[in-house]
Amino acid sequence: MDKYTHLVKLSVGTESVEDLVAWQRSGLSVAPDGRPRHVTRMWPKREAEVLNGGSIYWVIKGVIQCRQKILRLDEVVREDGIRRCAIVLDPEMVRVAATRKRAFQGWRYLAPSDAPPDLTGNRQGEDPLPAALSAALAEIGVL
Repeated sequence: MDKYTHLVKLSVGTESVEDLVAWQRSGLSVAPDGRPRHVTRMWPKREAEVLNGGSIYWVIKGVIQCRQKILRLDEVVREDGIRRCAIVLDPEMVRVAATRKRAFQGWRYLAPSDAPPDLTGNRQGEDPLPAALSAALAEIGVL
């Protein structure tokens, strides 16, 4: 079995999965090849595992709600001369079972065994629950 790991990251200021998709399509978070990316200060030490099938799981309003496959890590050096990591993502947003996640800074590793499952194909197109309701249901273990 191949060894891989995921990342989990807060989507700060995002109200919904649709907000995250809109932000990524706005051009403000796009790699030179047109793919969405998230630039972060830290470079994953477990880079090989992340690139061996990992995804980034997005926490929106305290709940892991979706994921994107990680395609590559690019080096970005901004005006301040500091080296940063651009996590380049597949544009497909995959909804996952709502899972409560406490706030944290930066990103964290997420073991495949701890990752919420993808919603089945027929549930991908459902209208999402309001964030507060989704969080409350996840909190009591209904979702």
